[in-house]
Amino acid sequence: MKTESFIRILAGVMILLSVALSQFIDVRWLWFTCFIGLNLIQSAITGFCPPTYVLGKLGWITPDGRIHFGGASRNA
Repeated sequence: MKTESFIRILAGVMILLSVALSQFIDVRWLWFTCFIGLNLIQSAITGFCPPTYVLGKLGWITPDGRIHFGGASRNA
């Protein structure tokens, strides 16, 4: 899976989760939805995406820009 697709899926899941939490737990969870939206805007403008940075540190992004779950290959 390409990194960009994974980030879009992650953002969508987080938005749906925060809306559900605001509906069933507390309306203040909508602040999390706002944070996600602002993060998407800043990453489009600056090119810096915090989830991509974290995935890179975990070793989950291959040199060709694909997600490899479980970290870097031991054979490499």
